[in-house]
Amino acid sequence: MRYYPVFLNLTGKKCVVIGGGKVAQRKVLSLLKAGAAVTVISPALTPELIELKKRGAIMHIARQYEDGDLKGAFLTVSAADAPGLSDVIALDGSLLNAADEPDKCDYIVPSTVTRGQLAIAVSTSGISPALSRTIAAQLQEDFGRDFSSYLSFLKKFRSKAIAAIKNKSDRTALLKMAGNSASVAAVREGRLKELKAELSKRLSELSK
Repeated sequence: MRYYPVFLNLTGKKCVVIGGGKVAQRKVLSLLKAGAAVTVISPALTPELIELKKRGAIMHIARQYEDGDLKGAFLTVSAADAPGLSDVIALDGSLLNAADEPDKCDYIVPSTVTRGQLAIAVSTSGISPALSRTIAAQLQEDFGRDFSSYLSFLKKFRSKAIAAIKNKSDRTALLKMAGNSASVAAVREGRLKELKAELSKRLSELSK
């Protein structure tokens, strides 16, 4: 199966996690990090999920899943050890991720590397999560924390370039320069300060 790669905006969207164990906890934490409004359906919860419930970070329905529980849900994660449950949930109309059942999934969650606003996702289409994690770990070494700082710089730099450089071809060339392989190498090699100075100088020249 070939999946369509996409980054979802989950801010404020209802996401349901069925199950209250360690796998469910991991899924809940990643959904909360993405800004989702999370509801957990499970008779029991891990201590960390109980703490999240006490803080009002998640909604909790303290029972087994029932038909209709997914009304209004944008997506669902099935993390309960209940054979056949994924088939039942699939009929409830929400996008489904079933832990350890890739053939039942409408979507899968890749291994990710994040550096501020930079997000790199790695997937083996559910074939080998271990390989995904290994590749992500390698990418984590290749793209260090300076990339977070560089993206923060680029956010302001791009706005300034759009506002100040009237010649479209000059503007496009400068923005491409900021994202080319030489710039990536400079960040990776610890020459971020030099790169920012060079780009700022070029922006000043083209703005005249």
